[in-house]
Amino acid sequence: MSYEYKVVPAPVRGLKAKGVKTAEDRFANALETAINELASDGWDYIRADTLPCEQREGLMSKTTVYQNMLVFRRKKAAAKPAQTLSQPPLAAPMPKPGETEMVEKKAVAAPKSPAPASDAEEAPDKRPGSSPDVAAE
Repeated sequence: MSYEYKVVPAPVRGLKAKGVKTAEDRFANALETAINELASDGWDYIRADTLPCEQREGLMSKTTVYQNMLVFRRKKAAAKPAQTLSQPPLAAPMPKPGETEMVEKKAVAAPKSPAPASDAEEAPDKRPGSSPDVAAE
């Protein structure tokens, strides 16, 4: 089974809501809202990761900061078949009663063509001024 993944930054601030008073509850509300929004699009929450990220600080120096990321996944959509169920498959037209005998006779009476000769054995060199004896040397 094949999945596709989506990684989004975790919320850094709480989200105000009616009845949510403490900072921890507001942060939980922000996290819950972010997960539910992606779940409505078919994404399943997998985990939260803290990953290092190198950022420029000033002109010459760099510093490492840590980012909190939320990881989601969902099943990849299967490729749609070329033909839908509402359309019947195309079939070859049925031959008329006398045509089947003619087709069978033509197939039997067709002469077989000889096998093609290999180019190296029978094809003489056709450049001007050359002869088969000179080409064999």
